[in-house]
Amino acid sequence: MTPAARIAATVDLLQDIEDRPRRPADATVNDFFRARRYIGSGDRRAVADRAFAIMRQRQRLDWHLNRTGMHSNARALVVAHMALSEAMPPDQIAALFPGGQYAATPLIPAELRMLGKIAGRRLPHPDMPPEVRLNLPGWVIPGLQARFGDDLQAAASALDEPAPLDLRANILKTTREEALAALAAEGIEAEPTPLSPWGMRVAARRAVTATKPFQDGRIEIQDEGSQLVALLADARPGMRVVDWCAGAAGKTLAMAATMGNKGRISACDVNAPRLAGALKRLVRAGVDNAETHLTEAGDRWAKRRAGTFDRVLVDAPCTGTGTWRRNPDARTRMDGTDLREITAKQSVILETAAGLVRPGGRLIYATCSLLPEEDEDQVHALLARRAEFSIVPLARLWSEVRPGVPCPGEGPFLVLAPHSHGTDGFFCAVLERAAA
Repeated sequence: MTPAARIAATVDLLQDIEDRPRRPADATVNDFFRARRYIGSGDRRAVADRAFAIMRQRQRLDWHLNRTGMHSNARALVVAHMALSEAMPPDQIAALFPGGQYAATPLIPAELRMLGKIAGRRLPHPDMPPEVRLNLPGWVIPGLQARFGDDLQAAASALDEPAPLDLRANILKTTREEALAALAAEGIEAEPTPLSPWGMRVAARRAVTATKPFQDGRIEIQDEGSQLVALLADARPGMRVVDWCAGAAGKTLAMAATMGNKGRISACDVNAPRLAGALKRLVRAGVDNAETHLTEAGDRWAKRRAGTFDRVLVDAPCTGTGTWRRNPDARTRMDGTDLREITAKQSVILETAAGLVRPGGRLIYATCSLLPEEDEDQVHALLARRAEFSIVPLARLWSEVRPGVPCPGEGPFLVLAPHSHGTDGFFCAVLERAAA
């Protein structure tokens, strides 16, 4: 593709994303390129990278466009991004809109006036209100301020950066060292992650799913933070385990590995397509001690199994604030109303899951959110309702599962963030039910 054709494709892709505001952008991106298989891999990467960079800075770009009187739309966002983020001169930008079969139509007078007004400006501007300067929606700032205090700026800045690609070596089939060597043989350089004993980190996006180690189940794509949640679950051979909000079963896969395929894991979820995808992953990974269960309204599965599981993992649905490096569109897809609805749902899910834990067993509650309302507040509310549960401190857990590696936190819970740990944002609390 020519540079002008890449710009035209970026405008079209952003328009598709704008037209589906409640759908995750990565799903729209996949559909966009699936319908345009003629676009080569290098061009796809360039178009997607620019589109995601624009989504990542959407709040600030909108602020600049509003100051010029220009309506925010896909074309205007691309033009503003090239001027403000890429520092491209106006004449060079205009040349990328030449019109013709494979290029966007020429800039109209209103777009040229807008471009003239923002040329030479910096993307972060001193006149921006606090939420725009931080590039955060206003509804999350109180929670993030409570979480990070004086580190809020550093935390916000880290959420602006693209995330690395984290992988997990499937120890049912290989070791981390063997997996690293297998990736290197395919031209993909990775490094061991500092906290997870199975983690590997690739600095830039690569087509890992096309490699032999992925296709034969020796590696999985999974953020290091997610791996640590599975590590803290400490699921051991012979245990009965339930992954209550299993989704695509990433943590089920990791726990099956720590169990050495011995014992039983039930991967439960309310979404049938996700569970179907999970089943394929389990087969590829060589997991044979797991079953899937679709949780539906009126389902008595949990009641029949109350108090019978050694480990109950709840990776609760959440706002996903900790994953905004990977999902920048989520900043504009949610608001304070969504937060209230999600926390109410989390409370119900956590209560149900607590009932599945046997005396002496453990409940692991995790989110990929950085907001206390979804994290500590939910845990303390459950403890107030259920006196039979108590907190297992992080330091004790860590010394058991990662002896010799410094503990990644000082409080009772695991709290991870991009700026402090290099992972996605994660929260994990482990609670133990008193023995009978």
